[in-house]
Amino acid sequence: MTSKQRAYLKSLAGKIEPVFHVGKNGVTPEIVRAADEALEARELIKGAVLNNCLEDIREVSQTIAERTGSEVVQVIGKKIVLFRVSKKKLVIDIGKI
Repeated sequence: MTSKQRAYLKSLAGKIEPVFHVGKNGVTPEIVRAADEALEARELIKGAVLNNCLEDIREVSQTIAERTGSEVVQVIGKKIVLFRVSKKKLVIDIGKI
């Protein structure tokens, strides 16, 4: 992903709400499944890491990205932004950027 593509996705992510929250149990299969389904439907999602999560936010973001086959666009504060091109329908076209 190029820096221009990343910047474009960051601008889009500012308007969306988190679709999953990582709590004290860390990254569970349910969180991965929810993130995977949301990525397929929307391509760009945001998640939040709660204060009671003992894991580092960067490790959490990498773990979710690896398990869902997505890319980490941004980690800012306690928020994670992930992107993955949908297999069924293209929602966001970053190829022209």
